[in-house]
Amino acid sequence: MRRALLLLAGLAAVTALALWLARVGGTVEIEVGETWIGITFPIAVMGLALVFVVVQAFLGGLRWMAEMPRRQRAARRAQRRADGDAAVTRALVALAAGTAETARTEVRRARVLLGDTPQTLLLAAEAERLAGREDAAAIAFKALTERPEARFLGLRGLLRQAMQRQDWAAAQRLAKEAEAAQPGAAWLREERQVLALRMQDWREALALAVPDGPRAALALAASLQEEDPARAAEFEKQAFAADAAFAPGALAHAKRLGEAGGGRRARSVLEQAWVAAPHPDIGAAWLAGEKDRLARVKAVEDLVHRNREHPESRLLMARAAIDAGLTGRARTELDALVAARSADRRAFLMLAELEEVEHGDTADARAAQAKWLRAAANAQGAPRWRCGACGVEHAAWKPDCTACGTVGRIAWATTG
Repeated sequence: MRRALLLLAGLAAVTALALWLARVGGTVEIEVGETWIGITFPIAVMGLALVFVVVQAFLGGLRWMAEMPRRQRAARRAQRRADGDAAVTRALVALAAGTAETARTEVRRARVLLGDTPQTLLLAAEAERLAGREDAAAIAFKALTERPEARFLGLRGLLRQAMQRQDWAAAQRLAKEAEAAQPGAAWLREERQVLALRMQDWREALALAVPDGPRAALALAASLQEEDPARAAEFEKQAFAADAAFAPGALAHAKRLGEAGGGRRARSVLEQAWVAAPHPDIGAAWLAGEKDRLARVKAVEDLVHRNREHPESRLLMARAAIDAGLTGRARTELDALVAARSADRRAFLMLAELEEVEHGDTADARAAQAKWLRAAANAQGAPRWRCGACGVEHAAWKPDCTACGTVGRIAWATTG
């Protein structure tokens, strides 16, 4: 409607102009040599207008013809782009369907039509991987790394290949390059942690560990790799702070403090660790250096007073009491364990020892010893370091299980 109104307004304006020119009148004379031409003014104006229109149409035709090759090239480019996009779509479908040869064929067509764009290079790499041609895929991934906007994609592909062939050193190098190309990528952080664990780079693994991960174990493992004593002490402190119940971390931290002259702080660490989770090695460290047997009993009382009825507290007290000749005190502790049905093999063996200490080599003592030894044979074994993933026992704590390779799962646990 608006265009019709504008057309009517234009026609009205042209008509009004023509009428005005007709009223104006006048003559336009053109004389060339002896030739004289005279026309009315309105006709002259209309002729000029017509000439202008014809010239513009002619020039427009020339421009249209001149631009025809460009338009044809643009049309061909658009068609190639459409055909290339269709080939990319077919390649994606083939990859999703797992048809490797179809994917490779469509990717080749897409690369011919679109060139080596990041999209076609990535598709080419994935198609080659699907076909089992890892070398050809690596070439495509390396081509991606040479493009700044797609460098991360190429590095990620090369990283996956390195991990697949278990080339952990190359994978770790590629992971660091990928981190520089795309800082903070969540997927990359997980991969870097896996690599750090594989390479037993405990410091890197600790830095990348999630909050609920085995941070205490990783920190202690990092301290064992650290050559700088100050840095090692810091890792040991982190291990204790992460889990006071982790006995190896507490023992390492306390030992470091003691060697640095912080005896009271070392004993405080051992006491906190005992309260969190009593462990025989903590008791041994607490009593280390104390030669007087009666003084050792008092030292044990100082350590266990906050969890007096824990089986480890009673066992430690019984051991110190037997060594000090306080057989009545020792029997009280051991009988309490038997009555509470929390006695393990160690308690029954100490009861057998106690019979000999109290009664000597007599028939009654031997009979009582035999009873406790039979009970020990049927009792639950003493706690050991055991992998929570595969169940394999270890003589001492280690960062990773030598049987299954799991990291941070070796814990102090009871045996059958």
